[in-house]
Amino acid sequence: MKIVVVGGTGLIGSKVVAILQGGGHDVLAASPSKGVNTVTGEGLDEALAGAAVVVDVVNAPSFEDKPVMDFFHTSGRNLAAAETKAGVKHHVALSIVGTDGISDLGYFRAKVEQERLIKESGIPYTIVRATQFLEFLPMLADGHADGDQVRIAPVLFQPIAAEEVSAILAETALASPLNGTIDIAGPERAPFPDIIRRYLKAVGDTRVVVSAAEPRYFGGRVVEQSLVPTGPARLGRIGLDDWLRRARA
Repeated sequence: MKIVVVGGTGLIGSKVVAILQGGGHDVLAASPSKGVNTVTGEGLDEALAGAAVVVDVVNAPSFEDKPVMDFFHTSGRNLAAAETKAGVKHHVALSIVGTDGISDLGYFRAKVEQERLIKESGIPYTIVRATQFLEFLPMLADGHADGDQVRIAPVLFQPIAAEEVSAILAETALASPLNGTIDIAGPERAPFPDIIRRYLKAVGDTRVVVSAAEPRYFGGRVVEQSLVPTGPARLGRIGLDDWLRRARA
Protein backbone atom coordinates (compact mmCIF):
# COMPACT_ATOMS: atom_id res chain seq x y z
CA MET A 1 0.00 0.00 0.00
CA LYS A 2 1.42 3.33 -1.06
CA ILE A 3 1.13 6.21 1.43
CA VAL A 4 1.94 9.78 0.46
CA VAL A 5 2.79 12.24 3.23
CA VAL A 6 2.16 15.73 1.88
CA GLY A 7 4.35 18.09 3.84
CA GLY A 8 6.57 15.09 4.43
CA THR A 9 9.79 17.01 5.09
CA GLY A 10 8.52 19.20 7.94
CA LEU A 11 8.50 18.76 11.72
CA ILE A 12 5.57 16.34 11.80
CA GLY A 13 5.72 14.98 8.26
CA SER A 14 9.31 13.79 8.48
CA LYS A 15 8.50 11.89 11.67
CA VAL A 16 5.40 10.31 10.11
CA VAL A 17 7.46 9.20 7.12
CA ALA A 18 10.12 7.66 9.36
CA ILE A 19 7.55 5.76 11.44
CA LEU A 20 5.76 4.35 8.41
CA GLN A 21 8.96 3.44 6.59
CA GLY A 22 10.20 1.77 9.77
CA GLY A 23 7.08 -0.39 9.62
CA GLY A 24 7.97 -1.53 6.12
CA HIS A 25 5.38 0.57 4.27
CA ASP A 26 5.78 2.18 0.84
CA VAL A 27 5.96 5.86 1.75
CA LEU A 28 6.57 8.95 -0.36
CA ALA A 29 7.51 12.25 1.29
CA ALA A 30 5.97 15.00 -0.86
CA SER A 31 6.89 18.68 -0.51
CA PRO A 32 8.00 21.58 -2.71
CA SER A 33 11.63 20.64 -2.01
CA LYS A 34 10.81 17.22 -3.50
CA GLY A 35 9.10 18.71 -6.54
CA VAL A 36 5.53 18.38 -5.24
CA ASN A 37 3.56 21.59 -4.63
CA THR A 38 -0.06 21.46 -3.51
CA VAL A 39 -0.66 25.13 -4.36
CA THR A 40 0.68 25.18 -7.93
CA GLY A 41 -0.17 21.52 -8.51
CA GLU A 42 3.39 20.78 -9.65
CA GLY A 43 4.14 17.06 -9.39
CA LEU A 44 0.94 16.31 -7.48
CA ASP A 45 -0.69 13.86 -9.89
CA GLU A 46 2.56 11.97 -10.32
CA ALA A 47 3.17 11.75 -6.57
CA LEU A 48 -0.34 10.47 -5.82
CA ALA A 49 -0.49 7.91 -8.63
CA GLY A 50 -1.22 4.54 -7.06
CA ALA A 51 -1.58 5.96 -3.54
CA ALA A 52 -4.13 4.42 -1.19
CA VAL A 53 -3.63 6.91 1.65
CA VAL A 54 -2.63 10.57 1.83
CA VAL A 55 -1.47 12.14 5.09
CA ASP A 56 -1.86 15.90 4.80
CA VAL A 57 0.41 17.90 7.11
CA VAL A 58 1.09 20.85 4.81
CA ASN A 59 1.41 24.28 6.36
CA ALA A 60 1.21 27.78 4.99
CA PRO A 61 4.36 29.86 4.52
CA SER A 62 2.52 32.96 5.79
CA PHE A 63 0.07 33.33 8.68
CA GLU A 64 -1.38 36.60 7.37
CA ASP A 65 -5.16 36.37 6.94
CA LYS A 66 -5.50 36.39 3.15
CA PRO A 67 -2.37 34.41 2.23
CA VAL A 68 -3.11 31.66 4.75
CA MET A 69 -6.73 31.36 3.59
CA ASP A 70 -5.63 31.30 -0.04
CA PHE A 71 -3.05 28.63 0.77
CA PHE A 72 -5.36 26.18 2.52
CA HIS A 73 -8.22 26.76 0.07
CA THR A 74 -6.06 26.21 -3.02
CA SER A 75 -4.08 23.36 -1.50
CA GLY A 76 -7.25 21.63 -0.35
CA ARG A 77 -8.93 21.87 -3.73
CA ASN A 78 -5.85 20.65 -5.59
CA LEU A 79 -5.35 17.73 -3.22
CA ALA A 80 -9.00 16.67 -3.49
CA ALA A 81 -8.85 16.72 -7.30
CA ALA A 82 -5.60 14.76 -7.44
CA GLU A 83 -6.81 12.24 -4.85
CA THR A 84 -10.04 11.67 -6.76
CA LYS A 85 -8.08 11.05 -9.95
CA ALA A 86 -5.74 8.65 -8.15
CA GLY A 87 -8.52 6.78 -6.36
CA VAL A 88 -7.19 7.54 -2.86
CA LYS A 89 -9.12 5.62 -0.20
CA HIS A 90 -8.23 7.59 2.94
CA HIS A 91 -7.28 11.22 3.51
CA VAL A 92 -5.73 11.89 6.93
CA ALA A 93 -5.34 15.54 7.86
CA LEU A 94 -3.74 17.31 10.80
CA SER A 95 -5.76 20.18 12.22
CA ILE A 96 -6.00 22.08 15.52
CA VAL A 97 -8.11 21.57 18.63
CA GLY A 98 -10.54 24.47 18.94
CA THR A 99 -9.98 25.67 15.38
CA ASP A 100 -13.66 26.51 14.89
CA GLY A 101 -13.88 28.41 18.18
CA ILE A 102 -11.59 31.39 17.49
CA SER A 103 -13.27 33.00 14.53
CA ASP A 104 -11.29 36.25 14.65
CA LEU A 105 -7.97 34.45 14.11
CA GLY A 106 -7.21 34.16 10.40
CA TYR A 107 -5.11 31.00 10.67
CA PHE A 108 -7.89 29.16 12.47
CA ARG A 109 -10.47 30.32 9.91
CA ALA A 110 -8.22 28.91 7.19
CA LYS A 111 -8.02 25.55 8.98
CA VAL A 112 -11.83 25.49 9.17
CA GLU A 113 -11.87 25.99 5.39
CA GLN A 114 -9.38 23.16 4.97
CA GLU A 115 -11.60 20.86 7.04
CA ARG A 116 -14.68 21.88 5.05
CA LEU A 117 -13.02 20.99 1.76
CA ILE A 118 -11.97 17.61 3.14
CA LYS A 119 -15.47 16.79 4.36
CA GLU A 120 -17.05 17.82 1.05
CA SER A 121 -14.49 16.09 -1.19
CA GLY A 122 -16.22 12.71 -1.19
CA ILE A 123 -12.96 11.01 -0.22
CA PRO A 124 -13.07 8.96 3.01
CA TYR A 125 -11.22 10.92 5.67
CA THR A 126 -10.04 11.25 9.24
CA ILE A 127 -9.20 14.66 10.70
CA VAL A 128 -6.83 14.60 13.67
CA ARG A 129 -7.10 17.78 15.71
CA ALA A 130 -4.10 18.33 17.99
CA THR A 131 -3.41 20.85 20.71
CA GLN A 132 -0.31 23.02 20.31
CA PHE A 133 3.00 21.19 20.26
CA LEU A 134 5.48 21.35 23.13
CA GLU A 135 8.04 22.23 20.45
CA PHE A 136 6.14 25.50 19.91
CA LEU A 137 6.66 26.79 23.47
CA PRO A 138 9.61 29.03 22.48
CA MET A 139 7.57 30.55 19.66
CA LEU A 140 4.53 30.98 21.89
CA ALA A 141 6.58 32.80 24.52
CA ASP A 142 8.24 35.06 21.95
CA GLY A 143 4.93 35.72 20.18
CA HIS A 144 3.39 37.08 23.37
CA ALA A 145 6.45 38.94 24.64
CA ASP A 146 6.34 42.60 25.62
CA GLY A 147 9.81 43.70 26.63
CA ASP A 148 10.90 41.66 29.64
CA GLN A 149 7.37 40.36 30.17
CA VAL A 150 5.44 37.58 28.45
CA ARG A 151 1.71 38.29 28.52
CA ILE A 152 -0.23 35.04 28.35
CA ALA A 153 -4.01 34.63 28.28
CA PRO A 154 -5.27 33.08 31.55
CA VAL A 155 -6.80 30.05 29.83
CA LEU A 156 -6.19 26.31 29.95
CA PHE A 157 -3.43 24.71 27.89
CA GLN A 158 -2.59 21.07 27.16
CA PRO A 159 0.42 20.82 24.81
CA ILE A 160 1.44 17.57 23.12
CA ALA A 161 4.83 16.36 21.92
CA ALA A 162 5.38 16.32 18.16
CA GLU A 163 6.58 12.72 18.27
CA GLU A 164 3.24 11.62 19.74
CA VAL A 165 1.29 13.60 17.15
CA SER A 166 3.33 11.90 14.44
CA ALA A 167 2.80 8.44 15.91
CA ILE A 168 -0.96 8.93 16.07
CA LEU A 169 -1.07 10.20 12.48
CA ALA A 170 0.92 7.17 11.30
CA GLU A 171 -1.41 4.85 13.18
CA THR A 172 -4.44 6.62 11.74
CA ALA A 173 -3.06 6.27 8.22
CA LEU A 174 -3.07 2.49 8.63
CA ALA A 175 -6.58 2.36 10.08
CA SER A 176 -9.98 2.62 8.40
CA PRO A 177 -11.33 6.13 7.74
CA LEU A 178 -13.57 7.52 10.47
CA ASN A 179 -15.22 10.14 8.27
CA GLY A 180 -14.97 12.23 11.39
CA THR A 181 -12.64 14.05 13.74
CA ILE A 182 -10.57 12.96 16.72
CA ASP A 183 -8.95 15.26 19.26
CA ILE A 184 -5.51 14.56 20.70
CA ALA A 185 -3.70 16.38 23.50
CA GLY A 186 -0.88 16.08 25.97
CA PRO A 187 -1.32 14.41 29.35
CA GLU A 188 -1.09 17.60 31.39
CA ARG A 189 -3.75 20.32 31.49
CA ALA A 190 -2.78 23.49 33.33
CA PRO A 191 -3.15 27.27 33.08
CA PHE A 192 -1.34 28.56 30.00
CA PRO A 193 0.73 31.13 31.97
CA ASP A 194 1.93 28.38 34.35
CA ILE A 195 3.17 26.19 31.50
CA ILE A 196 5.04 29.06 29.83
CA ARG A 197 6.48 30.08 33.22
CA ARG A 198 7.76 26.55 33.86
CA TYR A 199 9.26 26.36 30.38
CA LEU A 200 11.10 29.68 30.68
CA LYS A 201 12.46 28.76 34.11
CA ALA A 202 13.70 25.42 32.81
CA VAL A 203 15.64 27.02 29.95
CA GLY A 204 17.01 29.87 32.05
CA ASP A 205 14.91 32.60 30.44
CA THR A 206 14.45 35.42 32.97
CA ARG A 207 11.43 37.04 31.35
CA VAL A 208 8.45 37.37 33.67
CA VAL A 209 5.18 35.70 32.71
CA VAL A 210 2.05 37.67 33.56
CA SER A 211 -1.62 36.94 32.90
CA ALA A 212 -2.84 39.19 30.11
CA ALA A 213 -5.61 41.58 31.06
CA GLU A 214 -7.38 40.79 27.79
CA PRO A 215 -7.43 37.06 26.96
CA ARG A 216 -6.02 36.81 23.45
CA TYR A 217 -4.04 34.18 21.56
CA PHE A 218 -2.01 35.78 18.76
CA GLY A 219 -4.71 38.44 18.63
CA GLY A 220 -7.68 36.07 18.69
CA ARG A 221 -10.08 36.24 21.62
CA VAL A 222 -10.07 33.10 23.74
CA VAL A 223 -11.99 31.77 26.71
CA GLU A 224 -10.96 29.23 29.33
CA GLN A 225 -11.33 26.11 27.17
CA SER A 226 -10.61 27.53 23.70
CA LEU A 227 -7.26 25.72 23.37
CA VAL A 228 -8.06 22.35 24.98
CA PRO A 229 -10.41 19.49 24.09
CA THR A 230 -13.91 19.94 25.42
CA GLY A 231 -15.01 16.37 24.72
CA PRO A 232 -13.38 12.95 24.42
CA ALA A 233 -9.72 13.09 23.45
CA ARG A 234 -6.80 10.73 23.07
CA LEU A 235 -4.01 11.78 25.43
CA GLY A 236 -0.28 11.39 24.97
CA ARG A 237 2.13 10.36 27.69
CA ILE A 238 4.92 12.95 27.39
CA GLY A 239 4.39 15.85 29.78
CA LEU A 240 6.36 19.08 29.94
CA ASP A 241 8.99 17.82 32.39
CA ASP A 242 9.57 14.62 30.39
CA TRP A 243 9.82 16.60 27.17
CA LEU A 244 12.35 19.00 28.70
CA ARG A 245 14.47 16.08 29.92
CA ARG A 246 14.42 14.52 26.46
CA ALA A 247 15.29 17.84 24.82
CA ARG A 248 18.36 18.20 27.05
CA ALA A 249 19.53 14.61 26.47
